[in-house]
Amino acid sequence: MIEQFVNFVIRPPRSEYNPDQYLWETEFILAGRKYKRLDLELTNARDLTIKCSHYVPAFIPENTSLPCVIYCHGNSGCRADANEAAVILLPANITVFTLDFSGSGLSGGDYVSLGWHEKEDLKCVVSYLRTTKQVSCIGLWGRSMGAVTSLLYGAEDSSIAGMVLDSAFTNLYDLMMELVDVYKIRVPKFTVKMAVQYMRKIIQKRAKFDIMDLNVLQFAPKTFIPALFGHALNDMFIQPHHCDCIHEAYGGDKSIIKFEGDHNSPRPQSYYDSVSTFFYNTLRPPQLPVACSNKLRMGAFKVGMMTNESLFFEIINGLRGAGTNSCSSSKDASKFPNATTPVVELLSESVNQLSIKNDNDLDFLLDENHNLSEMDGYSVGSRLQDKSSRHNEESCSCTSSNRESWGRCSSLGGVSDGSFPGDISDKQENMTVKALATPLRQKESKLTTPKTKEKKIHSLWKKLNRERTGSFYKWKW
Repeated sequence: MIEQFVNFVIRPPRSEYNPDQYLWETEFILAGRKYKRLDLELTNARDLTIKCSHYVPAFIPENTSLPCVIYCHGNSGCRADANEAAVILLPANITVFTLDFSGSGLSGGDYVSLGWHEKEDLKCVVSYLRTTKQVSCIGLWGRSMGAVTSLLYGAEDSSIAGMVLDSAFTNLYDLMMELVDVYKIRVPKFTVKMAVQYMRKIIQKRAKFDIMDLNVLQFAPKTFIPALFGHALNDMFIQPHHCDCIHEAYGGDKSIIKFEGDHNSPRPQSYYDSVSTFFYNTLRPPQLPVACSNKLRMGAFKVGMMTNESLFFEIINGLRGAGTNSCSSSKDASKFPNATTPVVELLSESVNQLSIKNDNDLDFLLDENHNLSEMDGYSVGSRLQDKSSRHNEESCSCTSSNRESWGRCSSLGGVSDGSFPGDISDKQENMTVKALATPLRQKESKLTTPKTKEKKIHSLWKKLNRERTGSFYKWKW
């Protein structure tokens, strides 16, 4: 029994995974922009190898530095837990750094210490980031053990710009005593206290730390970094009163959010919205030039011999703009598929919804000489969007907006169930971004191009179809 409880504390189940399958790809597209994953190894003060990944834009203008958030996982987690953080922060020009703490995932080490040694791993990462010229200020986002790690480190480094602390515990001794009650271990209290003292010695010998030293309440009053606390109301593993105590004792600017769920449940969208706003206000990310943030970098995607490629960029931005302009909040924007839809799929879905059957449907793309028109791309996008909206109104009896008729999905691409918001209004309010262990890859579908009489239009959609089914587009949501 004691041995099992010791392992429960310092040797929980370890995440073993293939980075190529469980992390974002080395190159991927999110919200119309190209990003890359940089894998690296660091060595901590105990000479253990720390496996890390840094998600950054594929192109950063010269002499430009971006803020970075370091995601700190829980006791049985790994750097794949930061997948949803990348979805939320990258489009805001905030890079995401994630690591496997020592004793976790693919990093070196045999035991975890629930924040004590992990604090030194975090110090190693911060030191590395401060040496790079492309990182400005740094924020921390921790969950469970990662939240305690962030608090312990934040007490030593006041230069951290902000911290998000999800499900932190006050001190390890009290937590262990509570878990005896939660798991209904029927032994007298004095016996439990003796057993905990015995386990203290075992843990000290194996994992090289004293559980009595792991007390966040000692450091919270001396920490003045802006902090956002979060905790699930039905968390029985680390109960909500832990968060309340730390929040009350915390010395810096602070706010707290409670939400439905338990310790491991997906966090609601409202929580992620608050996190995004918090980091935007504390990290103040710069606005990248329009050429970098709004126009898609084509890479391997080329449109035949067409010379007016800028029109295609503007068409896509027009389609996205026509949709996102109707969003009234960040929550609405996260539900809008246009923000993250690939180029070819965005065009092809417009074609499918238009039910193009003849050349007249695409005449507005050509000028009087049957060449690609110089029409403003946003006008083109709006025209396609208007045609799509009219088609939906004719074919659907549903009274919801065109935005809502796409069905429900999470920011990470949860599969839509095809139902309409009018039927699931209660569920929509609690829509969540699921923390997926494996990022979903979009299933490729065959695109049937319309047969038109105009050679230019036919060539255009033929090329779009070819690139759509090519190996370049391996999408993750």
